[in-house]
Amino acid sequence: MSDPRAAVLEVCRRLHAEGLITATEGNVSARDGDTILITAGGLRKGELTPEGVLRCDLSGRLLEGAARPSSELPLHLEVYAARADVGAIVHAHPPYATAFAVAGVALDQPLLAEAVLLLGPVPIVPYEAPSTDALARAVSRAAKSAEALLLANHGAVAFGDDLPRALERMETLEHLARVSLLARLVGGARPLPREEVEALLSLGTAPYRKRG
Repeated sequence: MSDPRAAVLEVCRRLHAEGLITATEGNVSARDGDTILITAGGLRKGELTPEGVLRCDLSGRLLEGAARPSSELPLHLEVYAARADVGAIVHAHPPYATAFAVAGVALDQPLLAEAVLLLGPVPIVPYEAPSTDALARAVSRAAKSAEALLLANHGAVAFGDDLPRALERMETLEHLARVSLLARLVGGARPLPREEVEALLSLGTAPYRKRG
């Protein structure tokens, strides 16, 4: 989608429609040159209008818009500073993935081929209060070696080179969490053997994970 503001709105609509956020939860951002577009705080993302997508510089200074940026703006800025390859960030509260985050159980086992290719291991970031600099720093540290993260007692965050990829990773994370829970109920999950994981990653047909 050529209009980055419209792309942010579409991702917000998808997150709400798929049940990955409710009410005013979640936040979405995308790089646009040397600025970022980010959702405003306190607004229902499924009903967001263009006025609810604000432009900030990479230090967090508001450049366009009259609303207040998401309170998780520091998290987004820290990740962009830590990873030049990240072009978009999606933070949501997907129920199955968040259940694993609340239980303190990482989704770091190779259970699904698609998740191996698109996500890799998904660790848990230890609890820090939402919207704090401490959480932002913890997420940026963990983001250096992961494409998605569980936030203990909070939710999840996914990264991508663009918005479609970040959304795809969040959707895949929730699917992985749901399958993982169901597998536990029917006898236990059986991870792919190491050699199968290595074979998947050597296919050369996975543009998903540029960082290996």
